[in-house]
Order: sequence, then structure tokens, then C-alpha cells
Amino acid sequence: MTASSWTPDRPWRGIMVATALPLRADLSVDHDAYAEHVRWLLDNGCDGVVPNGSLGEYQTLTAQERDRVMRTAVEAAGDGARVMPGVAAYGVAEARHWAERAAEAGCGSVLLLPPNAYRADERAVRAHYAEVARAGVPVVAYNNPVDTKVDLTPALLARLHAEGAVVAVKEYSGDVRRAYEIAEVAPELDLLIGADDVLLELALAGAVGWTAGYPNAFPATCAELYHAAVAGDTDTALPLYRSLHPLLRWDSRTEFVQAIKVSMDIVGRHGGPTRPPRLPLTGEAEAAVRAATEKAVAAGHH
Repeated sequence: MTASSWTPDRPWRGIMVATALPLRADLSVDHDAYAEHVRWLLDNGCDGVVPNGSLGEYQTLTAQERDRVMRTAVEAAGDGARVMPGVAAYGVAEARHWAERAAEAGCGSVLLLPPNAYRADERAVRAHYAEVARAGVPVVAYNNPVDTKVDLTPALLARLHAEGAVVAVKEYSGDVRRAYEIAEVAPELDLLIGADDVLLELALAGAVGWTAGYPNAFPATCAELYHAAVAGDTDTALPLYRSLHPLLRWDSRTEFVQAIKVSMDIVGRHGGPTRPPRLPLTGEAEAAVRAATEKAVAAGHH
């Protein structure tokens, strides 16, 4: 096993797909389709799944739906260690509740944003992560300063790791320079690729995992790309990366959920609609995603 491979003792490593959630036309959750999707991802080279993240539209789910989605993922994966549910919530008590539910279900880790409805200072961020860590399941921090307005800087991440609150970070800032600083100030903290369109750069900088979006549509090719990238095989990785980048960059855009679901529908997966406030792509955006997806299919990506 390489450092960038999934292992039961570090189940947040490797390719953990932030799963899109199949919805029916009436916007109800299609749990059967979701279970089938989880199995398909694992059968096509991915290591695990991340239900109830932003890509899974967790903000629009009821508590009952959110709990069932997590349990559906665990059952479909056949191994709770391969499931890293998002446990983000407006309040820390609710976030800890979801971490406790994940622990009860046998999940190997959880993914946690900083407070996402309050511009927390360092003291509040540290308290937030410490409280959720008390649930007893390894916590992966999710740094998304664009959406949360809270920046988990390398220095803050080092402190959180030293305090035993986090084991890894999903780095979504887009600033690949941070990879080197994180390695300097917190060498034991696992760096996970958090945005599809900086995959190659962060892989070459030492990332040991990818919390991924576009494998929802192209798992096998994305797995080939990831493994080549973390191995430093740029002869293989770079052409794949260039070919897929017109799609991968959608992962860093506001409409990433809709874009990935459009791609899923085109390749024969069940993406389906999104719940409001996310509206369907229209016009140039839909045409761009459709063209890039069809080009990827024509290139043999799958």
C-alpha cells in the first residue's frame, strides 16, 4: 500500500467520492438508485463515498432523509469504514449529533466544515472541532473559505491536529501553495484534494486522498488519473488531466451540483434534478457542460 491508498486504519485516504444524490421528478430521494450508485462507484475504482456533503445537497434534506442517506451508503458499501459522511450543521450540537450517528453506523470518518452560519474566530473554530471530535470518529476538516468565510489556515490546521481534533483536511481553497506550508507545520496531517481542478497540482505536492466530485460520472478514468498523479506519473496523468479539465473545473463553480448531475445523466447514470434553491442549468452553462461531457465520452473516458 502506498501512502495515498485507502486503508482501514486511514479510511479517509484514496478516492472518496462526494456523492451526488439521485432525486426523482417530484424531488424525493431515490434511495434505491443511490445504493446502486454507491456500489457502481466502488466497482469502478473508487475507494469510498462521502454522503451528505454539499454535492449531496445535505442542506435541503430533512433529518430523516439525511440519516437514511448515510445508512443507505453504509449498507451499499458493505463496509462502514468506506463511508465518510458530511456532518456539517448550523450548530455544533447538531454536528456532533451527526458524528455520533455516523459512529453508530460504523463509518470510518466524518467530514466537517467550520461553523457555516457564523464567521467564527480561531477560538470558536477550535471549540467546534473539539466538540465534534468527542463523538469518537476521526474528523476530516473541510476548508472552504469561499462559502464559509472561515479560513482554516495552515497554522490553524496544525493547532487543530496537535489538539487531536482532526486527522486530515479537505483543502478546497484552490491555493495549491498551501500544500507545502501544511506539510511543514503539520507533517502528520493528511492532505486531501478538495477541488477537482487542482487535482494534479495537489497530488504532486503530496496529497494522499481526493474527496472527489467528477468520479460521479467518470469513476474509472478519474481513478486512473488519481493513481497516476499521486505516483508522479505525469506522462499518464497530464494528458488525462488536460482532457478532463473542462469538466473538472465545474467542481469549483457555484453550479457544480447541477453540472455533475447533467454529466451523470448524459453518461447513463441517474443524476436527476436538484432541489431549490438550486435551479437547472440553462443556456450557455448547460451547453458547455453537455459539450464537455460528450467530448469526454467520445475520448473513451468512463
